Amino acid sequence: MNHIRYLLLVVFISIAALEKAHSQNVILNWNASASLAVIGYNVYYGTNSGNYPYKINAGNVMSATVSNLIPGLTYYFAATAYDAYGDESGYSPEVSYIVPGLMTIGSGASGTATLQFPVAPGHWYEVQATTDLQTWISIWQSDVMASNYWMQFVDPNASSFPARFYRLVLH
Repeated sequence: MNHIRYLLLVVFISIAALEKAHSQNVILNWNASASLAVIGYNVYYGTNSGNYPYKINAGNVMSATVSNLIPGLTYYFAATAYDAYGDESGYSPEVSYIVPGLMTIGSGASGTATLQFPVAPGHWYEVQATTDLQTWISIWQSDVMASNYWMQFVDPNASSFPARFYRLVLH
């Protein structure tokens, strides 16, 4: 399997696209192996770094869609290549991805409200607020996100209202 072992330097998984934040899918792409012995690829993933209980056989294409991911969780992905004998390379470098779609709200001692939510590359976000659940106003907007991470927004005016409700809009 020495001829495939160097594949690890060639395989690079990247988060290529997110179908929609609420769909809980991610598309992974990678570079093909330079080895002529490689006939296919496996994608491994799980919610703990270095521990991959799930496997998708991608066949001989350089893309795989991973479905049914849970919003708010971080998933870790790695790929391997295999030859006609079923011999498999070691794992590629691991990449992680936070699944968008979950927002947590907390309150601070000074009467602030804190919203935390995962963001996806290529999108921008808007926090809207209301006191009557009918009239929503925009109170904050992000830039277009360049990477996938947890964003935090603090509403310093939360204590000015007897009740205030929030929603997050993905653009």
